[in-house]
Amino acid sequence: MTLEVPAHSANNSGKPAGRIRQKNEEAILRAAEEEFARHGFKGTSMNTIAQNVGLPKANLHYYFTNKLGLYLAVLSNIIELWDSTFNNLTVDDDPAESLSRYIRAKMEFSRRQPKASRIFAIEVISGGECLNEYFNEDYLTWFRGRAAVFDAWIAAGKIDQVDSTHLIFLLWSSTQHYADFAAQICRVSGRSRLTKQDFEAATNNLIHIILKGCGLTPPNV
Repeated sequence: MTLEVPAHSANNSGKPAGRIRQKNEEAILRAAEEEFARHGFKGTSMNTIAQNVGLPKANLHYYFTNKLGLYLAVLSNIIELWDSTFNNLTVDDDPAESLSRYIRAKMEFSRRQPKASRIFAIEVISGGECLNEYFNEDYLTWFRGRAAVFDAWIAAGKIDQVDSTHLIFLLWSSTQHYADFAAQICRVSGRSRLTKQDFEAATNNLIHIILKGCGLTPPNV
């Protein structure tokens, strides 16, 4: 695939250039995700990414000034996708419906974007230094807000007494496991790969186990 270089022309109000830029950035992020998942941050080169998308290395820097910036963009994309499914969680929501919906969304991300999940896992296991700025006070405020909703559900008797922080950790780890450790799951289960049906079965089991652990009845699918 060969990418186009945005034309900085005033004749078209910048609209085509904007569309081209978005298209090119998406292609770069896909290629970067593939390389980072395969070789890690240190083993990945900007030159290889540029070659994979048919763009001169010098032009690649038009979109991302350096490898770290590109790496952080890949990480930010998956974190924002994960978190967006919990952004609008409120005390008035039904706990069983909300938790089921979140688990299904996270499992679908694991099925569709396993490489991005693995990049995140490797970064965190390595110490997460590249994520220091991302996990700032704003992120902590967001996290505490999710935990506060769970605590309010507990206070209202909507779910059992559980530690809200550890519940969030469980939701994260259990759903991302199917992307990060797919090779282990396949070996143990005798599969060559995890199918959509495998993910559906795993999702239903997670919903049953986690909701029952919170004293909830899983909603009918």
